[in-house]
Formats: sequence, structure tokens, C-alpha cells
Amino acid sequence: MKIHIYVEGGGDQNLTLTKCRRGFSQFLKKVLPSHCQPKIIACGSRMQAYNRFCTALVQYPDVFCILLVDSEAAVGDDRNAWTHLKMRDNWDCPDSAIEENAHLMVQCMESWFLADRKTLAKFYGQGFNSNALPKQANIEKIPKTDVNQGLDAATRYTKTKGKYHKTRHGFDLLAQIDPRKVRDVSEFAENLCLVLLQKSDDET
Repeated sequence: MKIHIYVEGGGDQNLTLTKCRRGFSQFLKKVLPSHCQPKIIACGSRMQAYNRFCTALVQYPDVFCILLVDSEAAVGDDRNAWTHLKMRDNWDCPDSAIEENAHLMVQCMESWFLADRKTLAKFYGQGFNSNALPKQANIEKIPKTDVNQGLDAATRYTKTKGKYHKTRHGFDLLAQIDPRKVRDVSEFAENLCLVLLQKSDDET
């Protein structure tokens, strides 16, 4: 079964959309066998990601479609992506979708970077201040504002790259971090990878 992932991110420029696709593709290449790589569709805004995902469910019934967006906030105790998206964005789960079709980056893509601080420090090099990053080990519990403020503070005085920038740095970082480290501290990232691995097994 083919897999398409409709992901939030990349803005509205071809260059940044390409960087978004490449970043997620490189991340998942370290998770899945080479012959089972999903197609990444960078959609720009989260609303566009949801709309394109809903359209794809109808257009491509033989493809396993995944919606991947930031949670933007903590997720409720039931840990259900569709429940969270209904409460936060008023998005309904399409009739043909199931729980496994929706996945969240909790609380945002940048949260994943905190799971691999060694790569983060290497990426920014001289001037990087790891002490400015949030100390909480469970990255899903760190508010999005704290993640972004911590990244800004940690990178502000780096010599070559300067302060963190989502499109200039974010997708290059995503391509370099270790998915295993992210999965170890993010239940939602682990669930995403397990679903993808299951679907890749179904293909073989």
C-alpha cells in the first residue's frame, strides 16, 4: 500500500515547500526501509494540510493517507489526535478516516529537536547555549511558546547561523536529528513511526 503524508509546513514558496518535503523525507528514511518510503506532500498552512488530506481520502482510496500537523498545545488524557483536532480546530474526522490517519507533532515540530540536543548543538556550532533550552525531558509537556523561546535564546549568539529560523534552519535540522531519540521521548512520534512501519510490513 502506498502512503501519502500531508504535512503542515513549508509556507507558500516553492523553495520552502521543497525544503519541508526534503526534511521530512530524510527524517523518515532513517525509520523505514528504502523501498517503503512515503510520499511527503508539504501543504503550507495546517488548514491546507487538513483540506488536502480530506480530498485525498476520496481521490486516492488505495493510498493510506496521513495528516501530520502540530498539536499547538498539550493533548488531552485520551491521547486521541482527532479528539484534539476537533476541540482545537473544529476539524471533523472524515467518514472514511480512522484514528491511525491523524498524527500530531506535540506540541510542534521544533519539540522534536529537543530530543536530540547533540545534533542541535553540532548544527549551530560556536555560540550555541544548550543551557537556555527547556529542561523538561518529556518534550510533549513543554509548551510551544517555551520551545520557541528556548530555541531563540540558545541560538541567538551562534556565529554562523544566528537565531533559529523555521524555514532557513528547521527542515535542515529535521533531516539531521535521530528519529530514535525523538521516538524515545514522544509518544505521538513513536505512534507515527509504528503505523508507518506496520504499513510498510503490509507492503512486503
